[in-house]
Amino acid sequence: MLDFIQQFVSGTALGCVYGLIALGFVLIYKATEVVNFAQGELMMVGGFFVFTFIGLLGLNYWIGFALAVLGMAAFGMVTERLIIRPILGYPQFSIVMATIGLGYFLRSLAGMIWGTDDLKIDTPFSDGVLKIGDLVLAHDKLSVIVATLILCVVLYFFFLKTRMGTAMRATSENMLAAYYMGIPVKTVVSLIWAISAAVACCAGVLLAPITFIHSNVGLALGLKAFPAAVLGGFGSIPGALVGGVIIGVLETMAGFYLAQGWKDVVPYLVLLAVLLLKPAGLFGLQLRKKV
Repeated sequence: MLDFIQQFVSGTALGCVYGLIALGFVLIYKATEVVNFAQGELMMVGGFFVFTFIGLLGLNYWIGFALAVLGMAAFGMVTERLIIRPILGYPQFSIVMATIGLGYFLRSLAGMIWGTDDLKIDTPFSDGVLKIGDLVLAHDKLSVIVATLILCVVLYFFFLKTRMGTAMRATSENMLAAYYMGIPVKTVVSLIWAISAAVACCAGVLLAPITFIHSNVGLALGLKAFPAAVLGGFGSIPGALVGGVIIGVLETMAGFYLAQGWKDVVPYLVLLAVLLLKPAGLFGLQLRKKV
């Protein structure tokens, strides 16, 4: 039972990272119907930003965290303005290829700037443990779960209680109607990309205590976060987080109780099962078009 609880906590922490990356997928898709296949790479760049501020420049952890999030928000806005906005309205295949190309470019650029070695960031939670009887839980895993919950609460109140959050929800429901109601749609879309990149950066920061940062980590985690978004329902923000936790727990349990090779297979088996049995996902809406 102790092993089960420890693996469950580890899987939940990993699933929170998947969920935050999947949340970026969902935010952008809801607003623009664009699937950003470079979302994992945004997480990777955010992790390198944090390493630069904390590991290289020696800044305080929290200051480096804040600067990295702000930097990635600005990077997300620039990416939307220079790469995505000029090709909106073109076939979806063009936008998909643009985001895939962006991912390859960011991986190559990260390798040239930061190298290809595995990097790790020391955090205030790296070495502590919580002991409950014979149960030992690492602070780094618990910090990921707590930070994800706090971030979800902040995003919830932002989207539901602020004018800009309301404008973003209106834009995601119907971009043309939002434009006719006077909402600055282009600005709103840029801000959504900024929030998506900032959330990806948070995922990179939270990932740092439990694994290494390297130029290919975005590809590996991004490909596993995509099944999480599909499982939760590609248009559902809560579903992205729930799907991420489910994928993370199943992956960790499979690696512990089954052969290690099953760990990397489980997310895609879940993806296939969802597409076959419930294509809309756990929280998605089944929409039908009349022709």
